[in-house]
Amino acid sequence: MATYKEQNKLNVPHLRFPKFYGEWCVSTIGEQFDLYSGNTPSRLNKEHFDGNVNWITSGELKEHYISDTKEKISEDAATANNLKLLHPGTFVIAIYGLEADGVRGTGSITCKESTISQACMAFTQKGDVKNEFLYSWYKKHGNIIGIKYAQGTKQQNLSYDILEKFHIAYPSQDEQDKLIQFISLLDERIATQSKLIEDLKKLKSAIVEKVFCSPNQEYPMCRIEGFEQALSTYKMSDFSSRIATKNKDSKCSLVLTIAAQYGLVNQESFFNKSVASENLTGYYLLHKGEFAYNRSYSAGYDWGTVKRLDNYDEGVLSTLYICFKTNETIVDSDYLAYYFESTKWHRGLSDIAGEGARNHGLLNVSMADYFNTKHRFPVIEEQKTIAKILNAITEKERKATMLGECYQKQKQYLLCQMFT
Repeated sequence: MATYKEQNKLNVPHLRFPKFYGEWCVSTIGEQFDLYSGNTPSRLNKEHFDGNVNWITSGELKEHYISDTKEKISEDAATANNLKLLHPGTFVIAIYGLEADGVRGTGSITCKESTISQACMAFTQKGDVKNEFLYSWYKKHGNIIGIKYAQGTKQQNLSYDILEKFHIAYPSQDEQDKLIQFISLLDERIATQSKLIEDLKKLKSAIVEKVFCSPNQEYPMCRIEGFEQALSTYKMSDFSSRIATKNKDSKCSLVLTIAAQYGLVNQESFFNKSVASENLTGYYLLHKGEFAYNRSYSAGYDWGTVKRLDNYDEGVLSTLYICFKTNETIVDSDYLAYYFESTKWHRGLSDIAGEGARNHGLLNVSMADYFNTKHRFPVIEEQKTIAKILNAITEKERKATMLGECYQKQKQYLLCQMFT
């Protein structure tokens, strides 16, 4: 811990390792690093993107280290477009599209020789500040830099002229090494936790695809031991009923939207603005445990999405949604929620709608047609057993995610305390 006297000096962090004393030095980014931004080779020449040289884009700078890229270019493309081959250990940040939370403040250290797009900026050490130290410094300050200094209206960007002028305080080489080692240990723990979460998601997805059936299948790929009979066919109307209750007198003010990855969420929080009508009396009123179908299709969700309201006691939805509640003597609610996470229900919808039934971003599925779609379910006892297994994995995933978030907060706290 820094002494009271030290804390009142300029450029001394609140928290330091033992045996390190004295004020940190101050310099500018431009004095300590060579800055470089890349470009995009012409896609008209297909050979440009048929190579083995990493080509980093801003959306790939999520982790501490980047070893591979989605697209790779040829050495000829790099030469023809004057793209520098960055050495392993180079620090790279995103400089375009900083209006988005997921992009602002992101950066990674390269593990291999790489090139970068014009949406990235690379920093090559030429002074006393090490790239790994700059990485941690930017993890502390990058988000604020993006908010305060990015320029542009629709798309907010950072430039060479802005970045090179920032002042950075730094300690001796030995203290930098100690800090770098410590932050790397924190990042290793975060990476391990992230992998655990990802593995749990993959496990759940694999089970979901194997224990559910399309309406044209009698048996799933995997069965629960003790259950052997063929699955029964039901129309949607056999196990669910439409919800058409309106939000009388605007009783509920919480407007919901379906986010494919997150379920039914607060619309204003999700979009960072209200896109609902001022008068909510015409909206459907949905209660916890009830379902809604969003007929809007997007990449990866060709037949829209169905989600259950889990996070709120009630909320309202636009009449563009189809809302329904289930008959739990026929289908278990948890089982059905997981069923709609699979792709098995798509067949029943495609049999009615057809590939061409799309209109301005919406599937052209009528209310009557939707409730006529066919689905296959096992007996209620097997449904409950499947739901219990998947619920156990979901709970592990939830706890692992909470722990991962704690690790991230801990790292951010330590960055604030250990860097100026």
